Formats: sequence, structure tokens, C-alpha cells
Amino acid sequence: MSNKEGLAEGRVRGKVAVVTGAGSGIGRAAALRLAEQGAKLVLVDLIDARSKEVEEEISRTGGEAFFADTDVSDPARVEHAMKQAAEKYGRIDILFANAGVNGTLAPIEHLDPEDWDRTLGINLKGTFLATKYALPHMKKNGGSIVITSSINGSRKFTGFGMSAYSSSKAGQVAFAKMAALELAQFGIRVNAICPGAIRTNIGENTNTTPEVKEITIPVEYPKGNQPLEHGPGEPEQVADLVLFLASEESSHISGTAIYIDGVESLL
Repeated sequence: MSNKEGLAEGRVRGKVAVVTGAGSGIGRAAALRLAEQGAKLVLVDLIDARSKEVEEEISRTGGEAFFADTDVSDPARVEHAMKQAAEKYGRIDILFANAGVNGTLAPIEHLDPEDWDRTLGINLKGTFLATKYALPHMKKNGGSIVITSSINGSRKFTGFGMSAYSSSKAGQVAFAKMAALELAQFGIRVNAICPGAIRTNIGENTNTTPEVKEITIPVEYPKGNQPLEHGPGEPEQVADLVLFLASEESSHISGTAIYIDGVESLL
């Protein structure tokens, strides 16, 4: 679909969408796709050049967006960001709780408690905080919450050294299901997306310890760990799924984890 056709279709036209982790990777791609389809964007991330570039790109293409400098593990800053969104646009219709880090990769014995807390604080607590503080602004009109989980912790468990990350991602799937049932009375749908290998910048937030390299399993995949010929996915492919779950085209889907991994996790 071309940009021109997308703007004409406007699948989320007039909706207000909050995207956490909007400065790069899946968050950036989703923000651009939602804006292309007519949504007004609130870009939640720590301030840097990439974050501002997303805001500027949306503005250049005729969309509307503003950036909220936010640490998603900080309750006060997340609450402030949601209040900013509601004050500027009067409502929140879509929340894409996407911000996350790989954190420190280490065997359980060598993983520091502080590193465990940081990973779960950003990934799982951050999802809870974004949902909690968006809810007062979503309950009146309903809407859609989409959570970025992962195949790790939900359908794949061979990511050695990723016990904290995988636990946070498994927790997000459980949280999505709990929230979906609790919030159905307000017309709010909650779903989790579970990407596999996607070309993003998450590696910048990864600290791999030497010990984790010593853990191996004797498995040789016939074509590597990416069965589909095109290899790792692109953020834009995940953005298409986010758009679908944010729009009325998925109006009867809630409490569901959807895998987008090119069958990687079935190996």
C-alpha cells in the first residue's frame, strides 16, 4: 500500500495513539504507520536525536505528534506523559506499550539482582505503568492496548542468559490476558504481540557477560534459526500488525498473544 492510499483509507483517523519506546525500532515504525493512517501521536521515550527525528518526520508528512521525555520505569514521569497526552488531545484511544530492553545477559548464577530489577522494571513494570496511567483517559471511549512481548519466555526458551528478559516477556503476556478481561467492560481491548528476530536497535541496551557464551545446546538447524528465506523481520512488518490491532478491523480480538516471527520459535 502506498502512503497516498494509506492516508486515504485512514484506518485510525482521528484517534490518539501513545507509543512508548517510540524513538527507534518497532516503536518508531509503528508510530510512523499509525500517523500515516491518520492518528495523532504521543511519542514516549527518553530524549535523544532519534526521538526528535520521529516527531519531525511525522510533522513533515502532514501528521501531528509531540514528544514526551519519559523513563517508563518511573511512575511519576509515566503519569505525567499520559496527562500531557490527554491535555493536548482530549483523550487516548490507542496505547502501544512497546518500550523495552534486553538488559544484561548472564547465567542465573552470575546475574546481579540489580540487573534483574532493571530489566523487569523497564519491560514489565513499564507496561503496567503505561497501562495504569493511560486507563483514566481511555475508559470513557474505549480503545486498544497493544503490548510488545516476545517469543522468548512465551514460546522459546533457548535464549540462554535471558532469564530476566524472558521472565519479563512472559509476564507481559499474562498481564495482557488479565487486563483484557478486566477492561472489557470499558470497551478496551488488550493484546500482546510476540516478535522473533527483528532488525532494531535493542542491541544497544544489551550487556552480554562472558559466562553466557559457555552455555550451548547440541542443535544444528538446517537453515540457521530463520526458516523463512528472507531472514529476520523488519520493524515495518511488526508495525502492520500493531496497526491491525489498533484499528476496528480487530474489534473482536482481545486477550490474545500473536506471534510474528517467521516460524522461528517453532524450531
